[in-house]
Amino acid sequence: MKLRNPFKNLTKFEWVLWIFSLTAIIASFFAVKNTDYASLATSLLGVTSLIFAARGDAFGIILMICFSIIYSTVSFFARYYGEMIIYLCMQLPCAVTSLISWIRHPSEKGAAEVKIGKFSLKHVYILVPLVAGVTCAFYFILRAFNTANLITSTISVATSLTALYLMILRVPAYALAFILNDIVLIVLWSMALAQQLNYLSLVVCFSIFLLNDTYTFICWTKRKKRQETNK
Repeated sequence: MKLRNPFKNLTKFEWVLWIFSLTAIIASFFAVKNTDYASLATSLLGVTSLIFAARGDAFGIILMICFSIIYSTVSFFARYYGEMIIYLCMQLPCAVTSLISWIRHPSEKGAAEVKIGKFSLKHVYILVPLVAGVTCAFYFILRAFNTANLITSTISVATSLTALYLMILRVPAYALAFILNDIVLIVLWSMALAQQLNYLSLVVCFSIFLLNDTYTFICWTKRKKRQETNK
C-alpha cells in the first residue's frame, strides 16, 4: 500500500469533530492538573482513530493498534486488569486482523475506503457462543486478578468482543457495539474518577468516543446503501 496523506480527504465536519474532540480531551486533562501523559496520548490516539474508522479508512485501524498498546498500559496501573487483558489479548490481535481484512477488501481497486461486508445467520451461531464463552471465562480470570469493578469489567469483555468481531466482518453494526462499549467504559472510568480525579480525561475521552462512534454508525449505514446502489 503506497504512502498517502490520510488527512487530506477529511470533510469540514470531520475536521470540526476531530478538533472539538481533541480540545475537549486536552482541556479535561489539564483542568485537573493531570500529569499522566500516557492517558492523554491514549485518548488523543483513540479519538483520532475513530475519525478515520468512520471514513472506512484502514489508517484508523493502525491508530487503533497503537491505542490498544498504550491503553492496556494505563489500565494496568489503574488496576483494571480486565481492560488490560481485553486490549492485549483481544483488542490488539483483532485490530491487526481487521487491518488485514480492511486492506484486502477496498471498495474499489486502489481506494482507501473499505468495502462493506455481510453479516449472515452463520455469524450469529459463531458470535453468540463465542461471546458467552469468552465472557464467562474472563469473569473468573478477572476475579482471580482481583480486578476493580469486576462486573462492569466483565460486561466490557462482552461488548468489546462483539464490536471487534463485527469490525473484522466490516459491517456497520460494529459501531453500534462500540457505542454500547463506550457506555460501559464511561461507567467504569467514572468509578475510577470517584477515587482519583486524574481519570477525568478518560471519562471525557469515552464520552467523546460515544459521539464519534455514533457518527461512525451513521457514515457506515450511508456507505452501505451507496455501495449497494453503485453495485
